[in-house]
Parts: sequence; C-alpha cells; structure tokens
Amino acid sequence: MSYIELDSMNFAEEVTKETKMPVLVDFWAPWCQPCMMLGPVIEELADELDGEVKVCKLNCDEENEYAIMMGIMSIPCLVLFVDGQEKERLVGLHTKEEIIDFINANK
Repeated sequence: MSYIELDSMNFAEEVTKETKMPVLVDFWAPWCQPCMMLGPVIEELADELDGEVKVCKLNCDEENEYAIMMGIMSIPCLVLFVDGQEKERLVGLHTKEEIIDFINANK
C-alpha cells in the first residue's frame, strides 16, 4: 500500500508542508459504507499515481480534530491540496476515473 495514514503527528509534514506534488486526502471512517467502498479505489490510485500525487487517508473517528479543523461535514470527502493549500473537494462515492479527472482538473 502506498498511501499514507495521517494523524496528528504527520498531518502538517505530509500535507500542508508538501510543495513538490499535489496531495489527495481521503477523509473517511470505518462505519461509513461508502468510505469502505471507496477504500480499494484510493489504494489503486495511490499505486497508480505514485510519484505524481501523494495519496493520504485520515480516519475522522481517530483524528476528529482535523476533520473539524477542515470543516468536513460529509464523508467520504476527498480534499486536494496544492502547495500545502486546499484547492478543491470531492464529496461522496466516485469512480476511479472521476477522481482522476478531479485531480487533473485541479492540480
């Protein structure tokens, strides 16, 4: 698995301080059925986009302060960061192709 699990210890380093490539963060929770369906897609994207886009996952139950800080109201929520700043969000369950289009349109 080439995605990065985010927590309070690495969020800033992996997301807001990243300037070499875009960062896609999947805000999810284990009780969320659409999140669980999206999980394998995120894993595939992490492998396919390795070196182009950093793919991360943040469990909103375990790291709820970041979900609150980011204003996450619905999950799954994919947030794309460019140069450490939030660029765009994609909420809900989407296909791999839709997520790739979302990334390409915003990086």
